[in-house]
Parts: sequence; structure tokens; C-alpha cells
Amino acid sequence: MAAPNNGSNITGNLTNQFVQPPWRVALWSVAYSFVLAVAVFGNLIVIWIILAHKRMRTVTNYFLLNLAFSDASMAAFNTLINFVYATHGEWYFGKAYCKFHNFFPVTSVFASIYSMTAIAVDRYMAIIHPLKPRLSAKATTGVIVCIWSLAVVLAFPLCYFSTTKTLPRRTLCYVAWPRMADDPFMYHIIVTVLVYVLPLVVMGITYTIVGVTLWGGEIPGDSSDNYHGQLRAKRKVVKMMIIVVVTFALCWLPFHVYFIVTGLNKPLNKWKYIQQVYLSVLWLAMSSTMYNPIIYCCLNSRFRAGFKRAFRWCPFIKVSSYDELELRSTRLHPTRQSSMYTLSRMDTTMVVVYDPAEGDGGAAIASGRKSSLPSRKRSYITSRQSEIVRCNGSNAKTQNGAAPSAHPEEFS
Repeated sequence: MAAPNNGSNITGNLTNQFVQPPWRVALWSVAYSFVLAVAVFGNLIVIWIILAHKRMRTVTNYFLLNLAFSDASMAAFNTLINFVYATHGEWYFGKAYCKFHNFFPVTSVFASIYSMTAIAVDRYMAIIHPLKPRLSAKATTGVIVCIWSLAVVLAFPLCYFSTTKTLPRRTLCYVAWPRMADDPFMYHIIVTVLVYVLPLVVMGITYTIVGVTLWGGEIPGDSSDNYHGQLRAKRKVVKMMIIVVVTFALCWLPFHVYFIVTGLNKPLNKWKYIQQVYLSVLWLAMSSTMYNPIIYCCLNSRFRAGFKRAFRWCPFIKVSSYDELELRSTRLHPTRQSSMYTLSRMDTTMVVVYDPAEGDGGAAIASGRKSSLPSRKRSYITSRQSEIVRCNGSNAKTQNGAAPSAHPEEFS
């Protein structure tokens, strides 16, 4: 994740061969500053939406919280520093920050993509194996701690071997690998496999199975409005996460290709326009930190309501009562209205009570003969509705023993 002159071409490069005109530096400055501002403020708002609203504290959203934290951190600590070093070719920030600068991006990207992977696995378990227990809050925290621990282990060599070197006209920050000819390339191959290829393969498989299940045909056995509401909610969350993953993959693909190509063909590092290529792929990779808040706002009504609340001071942003309800913590309290909603779907049956002394009326009906019931025979319209209405209250239950629900299950 470092500048292109941090590798084996350090020796003999005493001056900066990539000097840009001021107008070009200004344009790149605006581009990188835009990424920094949108990524930091957008992800901080996402963090606020999840932490400040109890309704948003779900397993999926805790992983989104971790993803937002890692993206905001990388944007704040590395985006502009990377740009300054890649543009000027000189390190101004000391040896300690040099170690952090090379170490943290790999840690952050690892945490980001494996948070997405954890969400994909969680969606897979919730949809393909709905009867198995879901992750608890404690287990979710444990998974997040494991993700960051593995990220630190993977990135530790960059911190350990990073150093600065003062040349006659410039100071460099680079990773002093024991074997400068081979180690940088081998390490980047390992990082590419563990932080890009492997998690994308896992997410590709899980989301393919989930997509076939959700969009391949309706699940038989239930045609209620509640079922269809749950199905729509599942589809929305999966669709949003697929877009997040595809965006991440497209943003980081040119970056990994760049380092593989320049690692195989080292003379490319001295090509006249290699700096512009690097700044382009670096900007695209860094921009991956700013797209997620935009995706959440566009595709999720609750995040959209949260962004409206965050920007309600703007004169053109209106927070409706519906937006307030989207983020309000709600608990189901069975009422007459919710019970009647369920009851309206019950079947009504007729029970005919007759006197046996008057004859076999039931046989007459079964045989299709016309018969008139004596005046002593009485008809009662009975229904499961009346039974449940009488039970209406805090302990109201359906015949299956479940409390009536007026809303689909929450998935995001």
C-alpha cells in the first residue's frame, strides 16, 4: 500500500525524477481531498446511526460498523499522506509514522473485506439455515476482535521492516526487506490472495447460493403478507451487500494488478508516466472508503432516515414522521388491531347441531338430498376468530402459539 518508490528501486535514486507541474498537483489534491472528506464524514455518520439508535444494533450492522470504522481510519490516516509522498517523492513525517503508514493500510483493508465476508456468511446462515442459532452480540464482538487480530499479524512484517533513509536531497520511507529483490513481490502476492482473492471467492459462493434461493423462486409453504415482507427485506439487504462487495472489488483490482505487473517488470517503475498511473490506481483504491455510506443511504431506508437526521440542519432536508419511525426502537405489543389483522385470514366454519331423534340429518346432507332442518335444530357460526379475540391482550396467541406480528422480521 506504499508509494511506488518504496521498493527495490531505492538505490541510486537520489533525486525525484517525477516532478509534476503545479496545475496537475492541484487537480490531484482536489481529487484526494474529496475522497478524504466524503469517506471520513460519511463513515462517521454511519457509525453514529448504528450506535445512537437501538433499532440499528443488529449483527449485520455491527459488521457494517466495523467496516465503517476501518474505512474512516484509512481515509484519515493514509489517503493524503500517500498522496503527498507519491507526489513529492519525499517523506516528511518521521520514522515512527513511516512504520504506521506502511502497516495500517493492510490492517484496515483486511478488516474491511473480512467484515464483508462475515456479513456474507451471516446472511447465508440466516437464509439457507434459518433454524440454526444466529450470532449473539458477544459472538459478533469476538469475530470482530479475531478479524483485527489476524489483520495485525498479516501486516506486522511491514511495520517491523519499515524504515527511513536520508539521501543527499530527499528522505525516503520504505520497507527494508531482507531480500529486496524477491520479498516485496512475494509479500504482495500473499496479501493479494488473503485480502482480495480468497474473501471474494467466499463471498461469491455464498451470495450466489443466497441469490438463487431468494430470486430463484418463492419458498413454498407460506403465502402470507408477512412472508412476502420478510422476503423483500432479505432481498434488499443482500442486494445492498452485493453492491458493496462489487464496488470494493472493482476499486482495488487495478491496484493489485499494478503491483503485480511492476513486480514482474521492474523497468516499468522508471517509465515516464508511471507516477500518473500509480496516482490513478491509488485514488481509485482509496475511493473505496467513500462509496459505502452513499450505497447505504440510497438502498436502505433506515440509513437514509439516519442521514436525513444528521443533515436536518440543511434547509432542503426534511425529516418526515416516517423517517423518525424508521429509527425508533419498537417492541411488539399485541393490540386489537394487530390481532384482527391476523384473524382476518382465519377460515370460518359452520357447525350444525341437531336432535338425533329427528333423523339422520347429516346423512341426508351427505347424500345430497334436500332436507329442511327442524326448528329445534340450531346453527352456530363458529370461528377461530372469536376464540382469539377473547384472548386479545398481553398474552394473545395464535393457534400455533406465536404472538401475532404486524411487521416483517428485521434484517438490517
